[in-house]
Parts: sequence; structure tokens; C-alpha cells
Amino acid sequence: MKCLWAFFFALLLVCSPMAGQAAAQPPPDPPAPPGLPALPGLPALPDLSGLPGLLSPDANGSILPGLQEWIDRVVPPPPIAPTTPAPMLSTTGLTPALAALRQAVLPSPVGDPIFDAWPADLEAFGEGQLLEVRDVTPSAAPLVLVPIRQALLLKFRTTDAHGLPSYATATLVVPTTVWQGPGSRPVLVNNLPINALGRDCTPGYSFAHGLSNKTALTDFIPPTTQLAALRGYAVLIPDHEGPWMAYAEPYVAGHAILDAIRAVRELRPEEFGDSRFAMAGYSGGAIATHGAVKLIGSYAPELAGVIVGASLGGVPADFEILARSMNGNLASAVFMAATFAVGRERPEILARMNNLAQWAATSPLKDLCGSSFGIVGVLMLPIDVAANFADPLHSGLAAEIYRVTRMEGMRSATPLYIYNGEQEFWIPAEGARNLYHEQCGLGVRSVYRSVLGEHVIAGGLGYPEAMGWLDQRLHGVPAPDEC
Repeated sequence: MKCLWAFFFALLLVCSPMAGQAAAQPPPDPPAPPGLPALPGLPALPDLSGLPGLLSPDANGSILPGLQEWIDRVVPPPPIAPTTPAPMLSTTGLTPALAALRQAVLPSPVGDPIFDAWPADLEAFGEGQLLEVRDVTPSAAPLVLVPIRQALLLKFRTTDAHGLPSYATATLVVPTTVWQGPGSRPVLVNNLPINALGRDCTPGYSFAHGLSNKTALTDFIPPTTQLAALRGYAVLIPDHEGPWMAYAEPYVAGHAILDAIRAVRELRPEEFGDSRFAMAGYSGGAIATHGAVKLIGSYAPELAGVIVGASLGGVPADFEILARSMNGNLASAVFMAATFAVGRERPEILARMNNLAQWAATSPLKDLCGSSFGIVGVLMLPIDVAANFADPLHSGLAAEIYRVTRMEGMRSATPLYIYNGEQEFWIPAEGARNLYHEQCGLGVRSVYRSVLGEHVIAGGLGYPEAMGWLDQRLHGVPAPDEC
């Protein structure tokens, strides 16, 4: 894929009357809308000459007025045949067409049952109960880079965004370094920014199968796993997007992280049954951490005294803010991917995709890793090009998604260290500050640090103090409160 825009125009050509099978009679061209004349065999383009600018909304709030109707006239829906739903994939309330679309947009199998196979008796297992354990030390040790005793890939039961049984995977890394501190060896939960759509883009897949072009640079930078192992901590690295790779869906991620902790405590109660756990997450990892800390009290209350703190940096805590800061600019491809991935768990989003977006969402694009679709941001496409109605980011549907994913008013059951770049333009500090004030108001012991720089620079400058704060929590030092 050299260019998503080129791919979109290729779809237009494939779906045009010229591209029908030779034996079939092509349908007549749709009536040409006013605008540029049509080329032979191709529909006319709409008249965009009166637009005040591609990113300037009209009087009704639409960035590209009339675009959605034009796309759905030109591009037919993809040929999605109704199929048997995937195991545990609820079709309640969905039309047959929407159920088939949801099935078609799910990530492709990667050929490894620990990531692909759905246990037939999953409902019989409790949350966090182990389903499978695989020793991946030979393939994981070269990626960890520091001496380790063992690396185990865990598969366990978890819960999806709607309370239905699901499964997830996580990798437990146990170092050779002897723990010299008080109590049992602590565990740092490293919630990496997976930011991907395909199952082979996860850290668990890389640990199990070795380094590949799907392995993310953010699995190694910053070196949280390595530094923690050298300190004598075990490290737990959840694949927190779940089996449907629901990137940016905080309930899926939160459940998966908390159930990963439960699985470790079940696996080795003599070694980790009394351990302190702390969580770290930056950017996409902060979305996951945000979901986890707010779900402890309702989903895993027994872990309230076990999880001693969480660090969240570059915090995308409010998607309504991101809709203003990431749409139609260099971050737009990441924003579109996250919106689509949330739709895997919340199909009401899929129902509002136009035909062109459906073609893309059911194509190999649905398995891309973050390093691939991030590049597409140079096209600066607004999300309007994927919707079947005008001004989607200011709709009732969007307002409901913002409300649900904000998890507003839910209290963290563990102390928080929150930091954000003050010059952030894609993930503004406003969201992180709002989260800090919210949690202070709910009585959570919290610290906030405003860090110099945008997303990357702030991530580096804010990292040392965040890790120091976590180190203190894992050594049993009570968390400070700066509210």
C-alpha cells in the first residue's frame, strides 16, 4: 500500500461500470451531478469549486457537503454475503446486512490457535481464568534484550465491551535479576501503545514468533520492559485490544488488563499471589490504562489493594477533544483507524460507514499495523470521506460514543500519575488535566505534571519522573497526593 488515497480511487475504478465482468451488462451510469464533465465510462465529479476549503465546514457544519451522497451513488456496497457469526459475536439488534458487515471487518486469522481459536466452553470459565499457557522464552528472550528467566504467553478469559465472554493474551516476563526489595517480586504491567488492527501486530505475537516487519518500535522505546526487568520486577505485557483488535475501546482494554493480572496471580500464587502490581501506559497505552483504572472497582474489586498505582502519559482520555485535534490533518489516519476499530465492538459505528469505507474496512486494510496506517496521515483526509451522513463528528452517534468512552465519573481505585505535553497539538493537555481534576474530585490520590513539548518530546521528557513514581509504588511507598 503506497497510498490510501490511491487505493480509494482504485476502488472507484473497480466499482465503476467499466469494471463489471465481461459477460454481464454494466448498469447505466448514475445521473451526473453538476460539476466537471464525466470521462467516457466514468461518472462526473461533483462541483467542488464553491467550497470554502476542504477543511472548512459549510453553514450546516459539513466539511465536504454532498460528498457522502456522491460516494454512495458512485460506489456500490461491497459484496458481503451473510455468514455464520464468529463465536460469541452477538447479533442482537443488528440487521442481517449489518451483522454480515461486522463479521467481515473483523481481523483475519494469523494461523496460531492461541491468538485465533475461540474456546468452545468459554462461558464456563471465570474472568481471568487461564485457558492456555505457552513457554515462549526462546523467541522472546532476544527481544527483551536483558537476561530473563522465562517468558510465558498466557491466554485467559475476559469480557468484551458489552459484558459477553471473550478472551485475551498477555506475556509474562520473569527476569533473572533477584528481587532485593520488600515482599514478593512486584509486577509492572506495561500497557504498550499497540495502535493496530491486525492480530499479528501485537507484542504477544512478536514474543511468540520473533521479530518481524509487524513488530512495533514502541515495543522497545521507551525501554520500560527492560528497565523494569533490570530492577528485578516481573513484567506483564497485555495484548489489550482483545481478539477483535478493538483499538482505542477502553472497556475491552480495561477488562483485558485486569484479567491478565488475575491470570498471573492464578498461574503462580506462590510467587505473585502477594505481589504489588503497577501499570504504565503512554498514548494508546494510556487509553488502555485509563480503561483499566476506572474498571477496577466494578469489574475486579479484589485487585483494589493489589494495584498500587498507574502512570498515564499523553492521555487520549476524551475522544471529543481528539475529534477536534486529529481530524483532517497528519493524525487523521490514526483517528480513522481508531474509530473503525471501536466499531468492531460497537457496530452502530459500522452502520454509518459509506460504501467506500465498507470496501476499505473489509479489505486487507483491516489488518494493518500502526506503522503502516500512520503514514497515510500525510493525505490529511477528514473522517467525512468514510461516513454516510454529513458532519459525523457532531452527530448524536458521536456524542454517545464520546460519552461512553470518556467513562466520566468513574473513580480510579488506584493512585494516578498523569502527565502530558503542554504543547501537544494532537492529544491536547486539556484531556489529561480534565482527567486529573475529575479524579481529584472523586478523592483519588493523584499527581499531574505538565511537560514541555509535543507528543514525542513530552513522552521522553516526562518518562523518567513517571518511572520513578512507579518505582516508589512498587517498593511499597505510599502515593503522594497533590490534589
